[in-house]
Amino acid sequence: MRLEGKSAIVTGGGSGFGAGIARKFAAEGARVMVADINADAAEALAAEIGGVAQAVDVASGESVKAMAEAAISAFGQVDILVNNAGVTHLPTPLEEVSEADFDRVLAVNAKSVYLTAVHLVPHMKAVGGAILNVASTAGVSPRPRLNWYNASKGWMITATEAMAVELAPSGIRVNALAPVAGETPLLKSFMGEDTPEIRAKFLSTIPIGRFSTPEDMGNAALYLCSDESSMVTGTILRVDGGRCI
Repeated sequence: MRLEGKSAIVTGGGSGFGAGIARKFAAEGARVMVADINADAAEALAAEIGGVAQAVDVASGESVKAMAEAAISAFGQVDILVNNAGVTHLPTPLEEVSEADFDRVLAVNAKSVYLTAVHLVPHMKAVGGAILNVASTAGVSPRPRLNWYNASKGWMITATEAMAVELAPSGIRVNALAPVAGETPLLKSFMGEDTPEIRAKFLSTIPIGRFSTPEDMGNAALYLCSDESSMVTGTILRVDGGRCI
């Protein structure tokens, strides 16, 4: 029970990597707010793990503020924040990505980290805690035709390191995970289409030979958000089966 007595918010927690993280945290004793733009998915996962559901649009300041207030009201304090919600554009030549898709990717993947900081860091400065940003191998080793998604995850990595330096004196650790693609709702979007041939080509770039799983992410997130990593901040932990070597 490595998170006993802790409370956590997991954005994008209704499915995929976020659900894996939320399940692991709950299993280790944390009280978890499952926050997701899909309210039904948040409700279902929260019911499964005994958590609290919250509908949130992480690109909206008003919605993020409501999420923060609801979590503090429900738990008394927030010890862990996981910025997991993310989107991508389809594999496309960089100059052909629409302005609307660009704005959406940057709003959900980058602006959301700013918004959760605005509405939760002041509270966390009083109690300490851990912030975990879910970046991507795309921010470490960019792939062609995912240019603006790559850039958004590179932004998240730089933001993680900058936040870590600034918030360490306040007792807040900030780290990031960089997973390779996994069996999540975004997988088809990353690949363009989901066929055995495209899967085989993608898997050939991962030395371990498989995709990241929600369980992989839950295990890595548990370490970075528990007291076991009390001396670890500003780290970008690759959960990628060797993809970026």
